[in-house]
Amino acid sequence: MSDTPRVALFVTCLADLFRPSVGFAAVKLLEEAGCAVEVPRAQTCCGQPAYNSGDKADARGVAEVAIRAFEGFDYVVAPSGSCAAMIKKHYPELFADDPVWGPRADELATRTFELVSFLTDVRGMETVEASFDGSVTYHDSCSGLRELGISEQPRKLLASMEGLMLKEMEESDICCGFGGTFAVKYADISNKMVSKKTGHVEEAEADLLVAGDLGCLMNMAGKLKREGKATRVRHVAELLAGMTDQPAIGEHKGTPAEKARVDG
Repeated sequence: MSDTPRVALFVTCLADLFRPSVGFAAVKLLEEAGCAVEVPRAQTCCGQPAYNSGDKADARGVAEVAIRAFEGFDYVVAPSGSCAAMIKKHYPELFADDPVWGPRADELATRTFELVSFLTDVRGMETVEASFDGSVTYHDSCSGLRELGISEQPRKLLASMEGLMLKEMEESDICCGFGGTFAVKYADISNKMVSKKTGHVEEAEADLLVAGDLGCLMNMAGKLKREGKATRVRHVAELLAGMTDQPAIGEHKGTPAEKARVDG
């Protein structure tokens, strides 16, 4: 492998459809880490929604598209612990009895990483050049934490940012209540979980809430917005890349006058 690894960015559905800035931030960080980044056009979803709903047939079909799209790259990196875990942990399970796709799924799993863990654990990044004048609290998303062991890596890079103060919230490692299809199937339970989470966010008295999964971030941002809380929400990649010039998640993109009409 060359000193400039060829990295395929798995953009993820949520970043593509709701928050493209996360993808651009990931590209910036990967290039700063000395990688040549490409975004395969054939990529779609990782297949997790179908897989978690028990639809293994459709999950396999989607996974086969991803396996083909990401062949030939040194690494595959996703700005999402849940999507990275799907490929790294569950593709091998999905194709365990398949003599053709099984080895291809296993091989892809060895090359797949979540963004921040790739930057720190694989590329050895210890600092970022971005700065942030304010306080930040970090939410540990379930898949990243429990399936990939991501906890200290983002905190290490956040701590390297000039001006940033990290404020740990209580129960930062407890689920926010999103859980993909869980939030749809068990809406009342999900709402109670995210209410507890936003309470801890408020108690931390941080200016900004960050995490590594857009599903969690959109869930928490929506609840904070409905509760009238002041804490802003961003993906950790946006903050680490210094790309905080656009509205935070859940904030209106219009002019101040337009925003005032929407808010009230």
